[in-house]
Amino acid sequence: MRLVFGLVLIVGVGLAGFAVYMAQSYVSAYRLAEEAARAENVPMKPIFIANRDLKYGDKIGDDDIIFARWPEKFIPEGAFLGEEDWFSKGPENQRTALRPIQKFEPLLAAKVTEPGEDAGITSRLKKGMRAFAIRVDVTSGVSGFLRPGDYVDVYWSGRTLDGDESEGDITKLIQSRVHLIAVDQTSDSNLNRATIARTVTVEVTPTQVAALAQAQATGSLTLALVGASDDTVTQQVEIDQRVLLGIEREAVIEAEVEESCTIRTRRGAEVVEIPIPCTN
Repeated sequence: MRLVFGLVLIVGVGLAGFAVYMAQSYVSAYRLAEEAARAENVPMKPIFIANRDLKYGDKIGDDDIIFARWPEKFIPEGAFLGEEDWFSKGPENQRTALRPIQKFEPLLAAKVTEPGEDAGITSRLKKGMRAFAIRVDVTSGVSGFLRPGDYVDVYWSGRTLDGDESEGDITKLIQSRVHLIAVDQTSDSNLNRATIARTVTVEVTPTQVAALAQAQATGSLTLALVGASDDTVTQQVEIDQRVLLGIEREAVIEAEVEESCTIRTRRGAEVVEIPIPCTN
């Protein structure tokens, strides 16, 4: 009797395990079918992506790009949706990588040049902007931590003049959030080490070029690095030696001049002045 009971128990456990296995298989198959159906319902669009790892300055040929389907909802801004976008000036005019691009990464307008252009500074200048070089050293150049693509505030230190007389040395913020496009002769924004530069090139308007040229000729310029996520607008900043040392300017009090009127009378060889009331 015990043997029969044991056999029945074993058969029951086996059937229960088989039922659980079949249920799990059914649920897994249902989930896969549901995910596949859901994927088929996601709108897709073909875009150009990189077919290999690209470095800054690499020419992008036909073998370096492929067409791939991408979820339409998640297509990044600036993606190339067709050959008419990528080959806007003909297939013979290749684009150039402006920054490292990983394999299978979408190709974006911000990461490549216009057709036929190289990765030089001219390809980075916006319309109406000019490139201007500023002399720097280890102190004024933020100890070599500047990178192309950074933003800096420009301070001028020099002596101001009031007419022909000097008023004293001051330091003043003259340009705020200026865009760096090159450090020395390098415009690659992916420098992996600090570089003690002798010059940095900034992107400014023609008016700013004149202001920076005048400032560089009459004093010294110092750069202050702006944080990557800092979008605040710096207000006017000006510090002189008196403000630095906390010395207040003495107020100049003009003394009132009392007006007096006199008449002169000659008495022989002597001249006598007699005060009289002023009429005006």
